Amino acid sequence: MRALSDRVNGFTDSVIRRMTRISDACGAINLSQGFPDFDPPRELMDALAKVAYDGPHQYSVTYGAPNLREALAEKHARAVGRPIDPETQVLVTCGGTEAMMAVMMSVCNPGDKVLVFSPFYENYGADAILSGAQPLYIPLVPPDYGFDLGLIEQGFRDGAKAIIICNPSNPCGKVFSREELTAIGALAERYDAYIITDEVYEYLVYDPWEHVCMASLPGMFERTITCNSLSKTYSITGWRLGYVIGPEEVVEMAKKVHDFLTVGAPAPLQEAAVAGLALPESYYRGLRALYTKKRAYFLEGLDRIGLKHNEPQGTYFVMIDIQDFLDLPQFRGWTDLAFCEWMTREIGVAAVPGSSFFKEDVRNLIRLHFAREESTMDEALRRLEKMCALLDKARQTP
Repeated sequence: MRALSDRVNGFTDSVIRRMTRISDACGAINLSQGFPDFDPPRELMDALAKVAYDGPHQYSVTYGAPNLREALAEKHARAVGRPIDPETQVLVTCGGTEAMMAVMMSVCNPGDKVLVFSPFYENYGADAILSGAQPLYIPLVPPDYGFDLGLIEQGFRDGAKAIIICNPSNPCGKVFSREELTAIGALAERYDAYIITDEVYEYLVYDPWEHVCMASLPGMFERTITCNSLSKTYSITGWRLGYVIGPEEVVEMAKKVHDFLTVGAPAPLQEAAVAGLALPESYYRGLRALYTKKRAYFLEGLDRIGLKHNEPQGTYFVMIDIQDFLDLPQFRGWTDLAFCEWMTREIGVAAVPGSSFFKEDVRNLIRLHFAREESTMDEALRRLEKMCALLDKARQTP
């Protein structure tokens, strides 16, 4: 048989989703793939129950149900301080994943260069390859995940057509400040580059940090394409509802990709999701308070059992340093992937190896998440404490 696609051979399957499959097979607590173990808001579930009988059950408008696009336009208008046209500047997609892929294929020609911060959400690498683009990586340096603005300028000088900014950042939880975004925006303007933002964790930000929508900064809407999703904000990751908002000429291109890639997002779920966008501001304040409490609870538990970690400014992810384990004789020479697979099978807690997020050779970090009920976190911490006992035993051995 003739060779298959070189393009698809350029990347592996998702390590995140692979760890979920291993977790499911082992009956482990899944702290790898980021989804909650609690229900969406009651308003969405009631709306979905009503839609089950009232419909719609057939195709919606390819680019998104009109009432959902209108609601998204109103939401984004408040964030950016300018009107958004739901007909020409909004596209509903099958999740934030398709939103990013549609935008990348709309912006990039084969051979174009795109700046990507490292660590990065693993889909960005595959998106670049599938769109024929060449990613140029800008390190976010642990433990605070700061970056060198000079490297971004050098990337633009080298011809980068766009920069991808995940804010807040998956996996490290960095929240880009207004000053950082303004500086990046000034460079994008100077070198006439696009800014592609992934803002799915916009409401999961912890004091004193605040989320700033890139498109809200002076002069930035015209060159910013915002990719977002309803998954994290409303705890409906399985509904697969994302969206793109940006300048008309870019959204029109993304519509073409979306039309032939998926035709449209699920009509019943779009109808039910409108109820979420109608929730009052108090819902979003409550969401932030909920995850602030979960973060404190989980990080305090990690401290108590002795696992080293960063302190995320946003998202519900935390990076764990496993170097002390890798220095033990029984793990010496292991990769972070091998350690995560062992941890899932033997400890009963699933994590994601950090190497799947970094361009750099980083093998001492793994990612966990805390979008879980306290009882689930308690059991996960109890199992992780048994793992930490290996370190205590090694330290007590002469």
